[in-house]
Amino acid sequence: MIPFSDEELYYAVKNILPKVSSYVNSHGGDITLLGVKDGVIYIELIGTCHGCSMSLMTTNMVVRRELRKLIHPELFVINVDGTPENGMPDNVFRPVEKETNKSKEEKGL
Repeated sequence: MIPFSDEELYYAVKNILPKVSSYVNSHGGDITLLGVKDGVIYIELIGTCHGCSMSLMTTNMVVRRELRKLIHPELFVINVDGTPENGMPDNVFRPVEKETNKSKEEKGL
């Protein structure tokens, strides 16, 4: 059992993701953290890695392996890629982004 709340796990992954994503970046891709639910990390591979035939291997052998080494050995990672088996459930933890002054100005507020 993972001894972290989804919120704690989200921020831990968010802080470590730049280190983990270096392999993906070297192939012209990137990783977006979508959320966490019940200790499962939901990501999306973007750029050239999105839809790549090796994306499952990248998720399991690079992303999951590194996150398990750096955070907890029982982490599970799902690449949300549009297939039914890799969907993202409702109510994942992800923080609500605060509206910046710039975005308020763009809306004319």
